[in-house]
Amino acid sequence: MYSLRLLFDLNIKPLSNKKSLILVVGPTAVGKTDICLNLAKKFTTEIVSCDSRQFYRELNLGTAKPTPEELQLVPHHLINSLSIEDDYDVRKFEKEALNILDEIFRNRNVAIMTGGSGLFADAITKGLDEIPDVDPDIRKQLIGEFEGKGLEWLQAQVSGVDPEYFEQVDRQNPQRLMRALEVFRGTGLKFSSFRVKKKVTRSFQIIKIGLDRDRDELYQRIDFRMDQMIASGLFDEADALFGKRHLNALQTVGYSEIFGFLEGKYDREEAIRLLKRNSRRYAKRQLTWFRRDEEIRWFHPEQLKEISAWITAQMD
Repeated sequence: MYSLRLLFDLNIKPLSNKKSLILVVGPTAVGKTDICLNLAKKFTTEIVSCDSRQFYRELNLGTAKPTPEELQLVPHHLINSLSIEDDYDVRKFEKEALNILDEIFRNRNVAIMTGGSGLFADAITKGLDEIPDVDPDIRKQLIGEFEGKGLEWLQAQVSGVDPEYFEQVDRQNPQRLMRALEVFRGTGLKFSSFRVKKKVTRSFQIIKIGLDRDRDELYQRIDFRMDQMIASGLFDEADALFGKRHLNALQTVGYSEIFGFLEGKYDREEAIRLLKRNSRRYAKRQLTWFRRDEEIRWFHPEQLKEISAWITAQMD
């Protein structure tokens, strides 16, 4: 979506034998792709995606994947690795991503992981909480209620019983909302109360980089990128997926707004307004999630040299 700038003047020192995972996070449209491509080139390594929207090969324009040209510059993992029909969750991701990292570290001292999905990033850097199993009948009942009452009802329910989790969750994702509500109904405890597990210890060092911009600058980039997506055929892509809109992978910003237009709920102009508004709100929720992590060092995406120097210092 943006011009690719590979800079080769970053001052990277020779690597030790210590294994390091560089995690690069930040809101949508902030500029993670350029930074990660630069770092991957300098460290001669590979990139693992922790963006839950980019796993699915059928979703292209609406998920802002790296371009085919960018994907060819360095090896990428977990992009276009699934079908929207596949059953996949964060626990499967944790296992698969750790296996990929093990393979990378067999031959390299550095790996890069990037994405905007906080839960998936945390699965690797912190480990997953042990959430209790709940009676399957509760989930069946919730599905029926959701189908009859809609997403706004589900959002209101989770907001009422667990406002802490509601501030962090992707509110357009009914599966995650229903998961929080079923745990509350099954245990009487808030879903967020189980999300306090002690951080796991990994076999590699984790260096966390956060990217952010001034809010107005970020929102302008989000709006501009959405205009580019629409011009490139986002509405046509969503139309082709319309018959499968019930799938969990399609319950996301960038598609659900167009599905509403295709269902006749509002006109195209309103769909575009919602696409931009919801993308900005999604970015705000991403930042809220990542700001909780005090281990993240924040930079502006144009601070390539500063990012490089800080990473190098952490490896010494």
